[in-house]
Amino acid sequence: MRAKIICVLFVCASLKTVAQEKDSPAKTVVKVVTDKFPTTRILDVQYEQLGPTNFDSKLFGNRFEKGRIESHDRLKVAVNVPFFSSKSKRFVLTSSLRYKYETYEFGDIYKVNSTIPFTREKEEIHFFAAALSATYIATLFNKPIIYNATATVDGNQDNVQRVKGFVTANVVLKRTANTTITVGALAMLDPSSIIPLTPLFTYNHKFENSKWDVDFILPQRILLRRGLLENGRISLGTELNSESFYLNLNTESLKGIYELNQLELKSGITYEYRFSSKIIGMVKAGMNNVVSTRITEKGERTNRYVYDQKEDPQGYFRFGISYNPF
Repeated sequence: MRAKIICVLFVCASLKTVAQEKDSPAKTVVKVVTDKFPTTRILDVQYEQLGPTNFDSKLFGNRFEKGRIESHDRLKVAVNVPFFSSKSKRFVLTSSLRYKYETYEFGDIYKVNSTIPFTREKEEIHFFAAALSATYIATLFNKPIIYNATATVDGNQDNVQRVKGFVTANVVLKRTANTTITVGALAMLDPSSIIPLTPLFTYNHKFENSKWDVDFILPQRILLRRGLLENGRISLGTELNSESFYLNLNTESLKGIYELNQLELKSGITYEYRFSSKIIGMVKAGMNNVVSTRITEKGERTNRYVYDQKEDPQGYFRFGISYNPF
């Protein structure tokens, strides 16, 4: 699921024509993607604070611990640099760097069948990733189609951990002044993937005589959006986000390198404001529902998890700023 969500960065590239007189095909792709996803811009920095929540966990299918997370913060930095394009501007290579810093602070925690509480020290997590992406823009049956292949190397503060990849193809089925529909497919190049091949679908529609439009991307989001103030835009809806990082564990039950994968369903409001032609600010707030939190051995499929955690809904607040020359 994590790679599915990442791939929509490239799915959305096909939401507009890739053959305009004013812009080259590659430039049009970049405009569409960076408008929808701040993390694909040249530089993007985001800070997120999640409210307190109670959790209940299982280890190897047996009840393990329950307790409270008092605070959970995330800092994310993304850098994306297109460094090569063909003469036709239909083939582009882009390099990307990602850094994430997460902190957890805990309240009382209880072992199973125990009424004596304990707590943990503040946990600090570092996650790094570097990627190389190749995008090619063509036509198929006189319709625009975009191919993308991405290879990623990631790890933590201790070492490089894994190499992953995926390829996508997306074609525009319908494009009118108000409506765009695309379909595509994603193929995972990752042995830990549960579903190696996934269909993709997007739908964007601007309502007649209205400032509102609906933006639907399977499986990542459904949003209602409109302009607000001269240089702003407001969005209401729900987004599915994925978070992951590596853990070096040395306990009685778990020893070695493990991966934590968490799916979050965020519902709320987003406001974006363009301070200048290249600087964009963003504020998001709402409710966060953790769909699942699972820990697996490094490289194992997520359905072969050793640890499973459930959390109560929690409030969240995020703000960010990005640099986008397009």
